[in-house]
Amino acid sequence: MTQFCAEPGCPALVPSGKCERHKPRVRSVQLDYVQVKRWYDSARWQRLRRDVLQAEPFCRSCRSRGMKRLTIDIDHVRKHDGDALLFWDRDNLQGLCKRCHTVKTTRGE
Repeated sequence: MTQFCAEPGCPALVPSGKCERHKPRVRSVQLDYVQVKRWYDSARWQRLRRDVLQAEPFCRSCRSRGMKRLTIDIDHVRKHDGDALLFWDRDNLQGLCKRCHTVKTTRGE
């Protein structure tokens, strides 16, 4: 016996629940998180982080407002969402103080 996918408006016929297109992809998200965690734990990231700290000892966001706070966190200007090219792109990294990084992250940027 088949039925329509449980996703509203989907015409796919399935034995039960949702079709492959609409099934939650929890496992792949978890695997992506594990991979990205490995990137942050790598020697390559530590070298890149050190390079950014040396190039930008003061928070880029604070500097643009005429203030001087030490860089603590290395931030991805554009969220990488597991994209290796964006993750490792030096031009996509900036030095931020803890406060500015927290504010940016909280806004989901």
